[in-house]
Amino acid sequence: MRIDQVLRSATATLSGAGVASPAVDAELLLAHASGRELGDLRRARILGEELPEETRTAYLELVERRRRRVPLQHLTGSAHFGGVDLHVGPGVFVPRPETEVLVGLALRALDGREGPTVVDLCTGSGAIALAVARARPDARVGAVELSEEAHAYASRNVEAAGSGVELRLGRAQDAFGDWLGQVDVVTSNPPYIPPDAVPIDVEVREHDPSLALYGGGEDGLTVPVEVAARAAELLRPGGVLLMEHADVQGEALPALLAAQGAWREVEDHRDLAGLPRVTRAVRA
Repeated sequence: MRIDQVLRSATATLSGAGVASPAVDAELLLAHASGRELGDLRRARILGEELPEETRTAYLELVERRRRRVPLQHLTGSAHFGGVDLHVGPGVFVPRPETEVLVGLALRALDGREGPTVVDLCTGSGAIALAVARARPDARVGAVELSEEAHAYASRNVEAAGSGVELRLGRAQDAFGDWLGQVDVVTSNPPYIPPDAVPIDVEVREHDPSLALYGGGEDGLTVPVEVAARAAELLRPGGVLLMEHADVQGEALPALLAAQGAWREVEDHRDLAGLPRVTRAVRA
């Protein structure tokens, strides 16, 4: 069977299952199954190339798993974020494109700072820390993750990137005690979903680890507020905290940070979809 025929069939299958980007997913899965770059695969499709039967069999197995809404990144074992290719899979939160807004704000906060120190709290796969380290190789970057499973992915990603990120295992709320008052920027994408706000997307609800999703308390902001308190201890005066939150928390989180008394210039930033996404606060 020709590549274009196989892709059309797979796209129809994924579309019928409610996958958000069926054509893109079908193509990426075929590139993964065949071990080919996308450009090479597209040229072969235009030329009417036949797909080897063994590749087609492996591909259809992947398509079936994606039809059941296993995340694309779990099937390929990778996710691209902030210019970095990350190893991901079951047990670690898959980084989202909207989080790149936080990375952009962090890099802006580092402008004019020579040899800065950055700490990423609740690092998951290490996505934010590695994206910052890639853009600012002169920075000392630390990261911490509580989950042993997620920490294993982050460790693999740090090693693959060769970035020198100092990765630690433990609670964000008491991490980097030896860096207190030395940090220029703290980034964090903590768990923040309220307990009654079960995610709509099957991929998130059934496959992202609950430890990375639910923030505790009725509003989901217990962990974020605790993490922000630790950030205040880590940051030097004038240092910047950047914390992601749910789109419905664009007023609540800034208000809670303002009430801590450690911050000035507390403000919220929207993502590329125009939704509230990242709170920025400056250490008083």
